[in-house]
Amino acid sequence: MDLKIRAAEIGDARRLAELMDFAGEGIPMYLWRESAGPEGDQFGARAVSGTEGGFSYVNAHVAEIGDEVVGMLLGYRLPDPHDVEPLSEAPAVVRPLLELEALAPGSWYVNAVAADPAWRGCGVGSALMQRAEEAAAGSGADSLSLIVAEENRGARRLYERLGYADLARRPLLPWPGCRHSGDWVLMTKPVPGLPGA
Repeated sequence: MDLKIRAAEIGDARRLAELMDFAGEGIPMYLWRESAGPEGDQFGARAVSGTEGGFSYVNAHVAEIGDEVVGMLLGYRLPDPHDVEPLSEAPAVVRPLLELEALAPGSWYVNAVAADPAWRGCGVGSALMQRAEEAAAGSGADSLSLIVAEENRGARRLYERLGYADLARRPLLPWPGCRHSGDWVLMTKPVPGLPGA
């Protein structure tokens, strides 16, 4: 199996939007449909194909096997200090996520990581998380951060195995199609290779 990780390109936008929605537990599509109605999937692909905003393809890497995109990583360095003023304008379901992001200013934030279910167990997720560590080191960040639903036990086990530890929690506010209850959990780890890591 020839697994390759590369920077995402604009032509990957539709596949990235699908994988981002999968990784985001359905929140991206919910928000895209709130903005564009039934055409939410097309709106999402357009948002991903732009160069502005957290969901842009310029913040993404894809995992390929042959010519097939089998996974993706969306991440970037969070601002420091992290501005939390727009919380009142944000949709209610994302406010807890924004609050948690603000607790890890300057970290390299793994916004979303996903492997196509058909390729689970093939090392796709681990390879993408390794790319996150490389990107974090290249950005000058001293830590990585991510947010996961506490009930997503498989993902939490992977992150714990990779050295991430719980930092904070916020209640998960349900959205249509939500599969979880409980809390969102902010997890962080030092960037490998730095003193104290």
